[in-house]
Amino acid sequence: MPVRPRVLVIAFCAVVLGALLPVTAASAAGRSVQGGRLDWGVKASFQSYVTGPVAKGSYSLTGGAATVGSGGFRFHSATGTYDGDTGAFTASFSGGVRFLGHKTNGGAYQLDLSISRPTVRISGSSGTLFVDVSSKAKGTGAVTTSSQVPFASLSLGGIDMRGGGNTVALNNLPATLTAQGAKSFAGYYTAGTALDPVSLSADVRAAAAKNPTASPTPSATKSASKKETSSGELVDGAVDWGVRRTFREYVTGDIAKGEWTLSSGAEDGGALFRFPDGEGTFKDGDLRAAFKGAVRFTGAQGLDLKLSGVRVTAEDGKGTLLADVAGAGFTGHQVPLVTFTAKGLKAKDGLAKVTEAPAKLTAEGAKAFGGMYKAGTEMDPVSLAVATTDEAELPDLPDLGSTPTASAPPDKSSASPDPSAEPVASTSDGGGIPTAPIGLAAGFLLLAGAAFAFVTVRRRRTRPAAEAAPTSDED
Repeated sequence: MPVRPRVLVIAFCAVVLGALLPVTAASAAGRSVQGGRLDWGVKASFQSYVTGPVAKGSYSLTGGAATVGSGGFRFHSATGTYDGDTGAFTASFSGGVRFLGHKTNGGAYQLDLSISRPTVRISGSSGTLFVDVSSKAKGTGAVTTSSQVPFASLSLGGIDMRGGGNTVALNNLPATLTAQGAKSFAGYYTAGTALDPVSLSADVRAAAAKNPTASPTPSATKSASKKETSSGELVDGAVDWGVRRTFREYVTGDIAKGEWTLSSGAEDGGALFRFPDGEGTFKDGDLRAAFKGAVRFTGAQGLDLKLSGVRVTAEDGKGTLLADVAGAGFTGHQVPLVTFTAKGLKAKDGLAKVTEAPAKLTAEGAKAFGGMYKAGTEMDPVSLAVATTDEAELPDLPDLGSTPTASAPPDKSSASPDPSAEPVASTSDGGGIPTAPIGLAAGFLLLAGAAFAFVTVRRRRTRPAAEAAPTSDED
């Protein structure tokens, strides 16, 4: 190729790359994580010990955490950052689990361990799982509460976390208890013990465009509606209730092999169902509210139960959740299903709420469940929020993010982590290969090809003259 055409090609490609590379870098680096889930069973053998014949205990979920698969806990609403250039990743998740066991004659528990707010941090080839821990020491009974303890080391197996996709998904990362984790685990396990593997999926938002000239959006448009209505009429409201954890597990388990479906506006928060668009009145601590949405459970052995037309009443610190029930053996209108504590239900800044109030099944509720549970059985807690002004904001529903490509956590019976981690740092099918660089390379090749074709045609058109007067600079 003659010198001048070759220089033209190089210069042309350099200009194109110079224009595109900064855009790619900006889209990959410094992006925020918003929404997602982390699935982790802590340690399968520990769960078995807590609920077994020795400890005779149980576990409970807090903060919207859910169960998933056989023995996994699902934490939600990831927030954090992801740098696609370096692969640095940080994501914190909401929710917690509390283990209780070895109940004494006085009603206290010798084993009392709470784990919440798991956070995964990855830098280079190493990762760490941090958690908030409250534990009662084995033997002494001393209670220790610590925030963001480096609980477990995560093995990435040489995974390249760099990429430019919209999701970070890591599947079955082997986890090993650290020295700090062993200490906060109340002495039940030593450092180096294998824990259950960790799986997570987090949504990555596109980098925000910098626009220093943009003017702030006025926020005073709702000031006129800030005043609470004298009639106590609700502006909005929502009630969150998961029915009962063990019932959901029964529905989707090996016996019923069923499912639940939501309709009429009901939303799935993983461990709970949200019934939105509350209407009614709230005045002097008394509440009368109706909500939209329905949930239907179906499965084998005649399982068919639909709950709709949810209503909540609260008076003198006692709340009742009612619903229309359509079941295989029971049908009823506005059946009082559970009662819950509603003490201190007062509006503050236009919002009145109760969070995870303990709930018990009523006699009528027991009939609705076909006698599966007796009256007085503890059901899932009830969370309630009603707004009396336009400016009041309801609590966010747990954000599970996009459906991940990673598989479900391993079965509870698995005693060791699955070494075959399959993380994906982008939405491509390349197992973590950055999507943006691939598209850039393809565009570069097309542009280079076009430029080369242009030069080749030009050479063919000028070849007779070139042959008549050859130069000393040949290809």
